[in-house]
Amino acid sequence: MLFLRRSLTGLFLLSLTLGLLAYAGGVFFDALEERANRESRQRPARERIISVNSVEAQPGSVIPVISTFGEIQSRRSLEIRAGTGGRIVQLSENFESGAQVEAGALLALVDPKDAESAVEVARTDLEEAETELADAERNLALVRDELAATQAQADLRTQALQRQRDLAARGVGTEAAVETAALAEASAKQAVVGRRMSEAAAETRVGQAKSRLNREKLALAVALRDLEDHEVRATFNGTLSDVTVVEGGLVSQNERLGALIDPTALEVAFRLSTTQYARLLDDAGDLIGAPVRVTLDVLELDLEATGRITRVNALVGEGQTGRQLFARLDQFAGFRPGDFVSVSIEEPELRGVVRLPATALDAANTVLVIGEDSRLEVAEVSLLRRQGDDVIVRADDIAGARIVAERTPLIGPGIRVKDLSADRAPEMAGTDATTPQPMGEDETVELTDERRAALIAAVEGNTRMPADAKERILSRLRQDRVPASMVERIESRMGG
Repeated sequence: MLFLRRSLTGLFLLSLTLGLLAYAGGVFFDALEERANRESRQRPARERIISVNSVEAQPGSVIPVISTFGEIQSRRSLEIRAGTGGRIVQLSENFESGAQVEAGALLALVDPKDAESAVEVARTDLEEAETELADAERNLALVRDELAATQAQADLRTQALQRQRDLAARGVGTEAAVETAALAEASAKQAVVGRRMSEAAAETRVGQAKSRLNREKLALAVALRDLEDHEVRATFNGTLSDVTVVEGGLVSQNERLGALIDPTALEVAFRLSTTQYARLLDDAGDLIGAPVRVTLDVLELDLEATGRITRVNALVGEGQTGRQLFARLDQFAGFRPGDFVSVSIEEPELRGVVRLPATALDAANTVLVIGEDSRLEVAEVSLLRRQGDDVIVRADDIAGARIVAERTPLIGPGIRVKDLSADRAPEMAGTDATTPQPMGEDETVELTDERRAALIAAVEGNTRMPADAKERILSRLRQDRVPASMVERIESRMGG
């Protein structure tokens, strides 16, 4: 019991001690907090200056460029179809995809035996019709001669009758002689009528012979045209594609045998939005012949062609928007119909505008101008065009001012800034701050023999590359060190 009582007493004293210590700590911290509140010191805030890059708004003239994609196509193409059905008995060696043919060249011949027989029959019928016409014309001439002779006899009979009547009037002739002369005259006139009927029949026969001759000529022309349909010929100089016929094969009438494309008459078809299309119209609403530049990416060489817009498609197209335009190309070495190309169209020149980085403009079409005492001011501008990473705006209110090139959430109106671009201006005299500086020489790499051979084989196997461009790339690949960008581009196209 004594041990238990002493233990409880010690525990009580320990708890009391801990409680006193906790109370003392609370009083101490309250005193510190009260003192801190009484001795609060106000430190003066110092204005923060933010460093920015700027560009000078220099008004000038800019030619906006519309960028889009298009497809190369030929302005003159023809589907080669069989004019008649039958078996292919002759096939030209050039009648294959990619072959060059000249106008009038015979490409294929469908068995023409039946058509040749029909032509011979038509010619025989024509000869018969010509013979019949000649016979009818000769018969008509004879009938007319007979009519003339009969008419002469009738005239004589008329004169004889008149003579008998004169004699009878003087009492020399008899009435019997007058009647005999009258009967002879009537018989002669009846003979004249008969000859005239014969003449009419002969003329009818001549007309029928001429009609038959015309029909036979028409039949011969049809037979010759049918014979020509057995021949498949090129109508103009061009290149063949999609040839699907073999010698000895059977074809049906109007069956498609291939296509003939004129590679010297190329154009590019591309689609623009309605807004972009409206910018290419003049005051009268007619389409202007805006210059066009077409680019085709071929390994490390970009093929380029120039041209002008010529027309716009009459229909928008089901499920399509905007307008489809066509531009005729002037020089197009290396291009082929079906190439997917990049198209750049030059709009009419804009005067009195400023080109700024796109990061200088916000969604409300405002820019930050560095004003007096290097403080920012808000200026509203009219956005005209977006050109890649740049914008084109009106320069009415910001001409000559320095515009913040990159907007960030840390800057706004009234903030004081430090213009880093203005500090570098003396060092960059005559250089536009927004113009990227030219890069150095392309990095070159050394190639192993296997890698070099694979690259050369890939270039030589490219059938769509012009010969001069292919030779230029091959000469670079045969050097000891080859540009890394060229190697990367070739390998990306060959799956390397």
